[in-house]
Amino acid sequence: MSPIKDRPWTEYHSYPAQEMRERARKFADDLHRRRTIRDFASTQVAPEVIRDCLRAAASAPSGANRQPWHFVVVTDPAVKKRLRAAAEIEEREFYANRAPQDWLDDLAPLGTDENKKFLEEAPYLIVVFAQRFAVSADGSKHKNYYVSESVGIATGMLLAALHNAGLATLTHTPAPMGFLRKELERPRNERPFLIVVTGYPAKTVRVPDIERKPLTTIVTEK
Repeated sequence: MSPIKDRPWTEYHSYPAQEMRERARKFADDLHRRRTIRDFASTQVAPEVIRDCLRAAASAPSGANRQPWHFVVVTDPAVKKRLRAAAEIEEREFYANRAPQDWLDDLAPLGTDENKKFLEEAPYLIVVFAQRFAVSADGSKHKNYYVSESVGIATGMLLAALHNAGLATLTHTPAPMGFLRKELERPRNERPFLIVVTGYPAKTVRVPDIERKPLTTIVTEK
């Protein structure tokens, strides 16, 4: 394999110290406004907004630059209906039989249950898939590296981009998620990572009154 050519990094921008502090503060304050919601309005979102948010996600770093992700954007009501039906089958089994009691106790204050109406109500479902390996046109397989870490970073950047655009989000991880690969006709080298539900919040939306951990409890300086 020939080495990758390098080039000057002309896209880098530096800022005066005061502006840097202000940008960092404003960005943190803005992200702290983000909340997970479960009630979405039916208001449509311009597809260009979603594409640019996905373009932001696709700029994420990845192991050996393998970019082991694929995003399936679902807007078809019939497909969303099927995904909801399949997800709720798994969720009913989870809440009734699979989830340990301490997990159910932790979920109870958040008001979550097996009803996943948001999968039909939100205008966009972005199903994130992680590619365990890549497949070339000739059928040969190529290993991907740090797949979960890479896809997790890309998903975080997607959530930040959607929030920055003015959209609300929910991350949904039905367990198990194998039905997503079948319903969306994805190849066997991909495994479902999670569903990003996004759109405008319903006017009646409410969120749990929770707090973030203070920085002093999650950061250690040496």
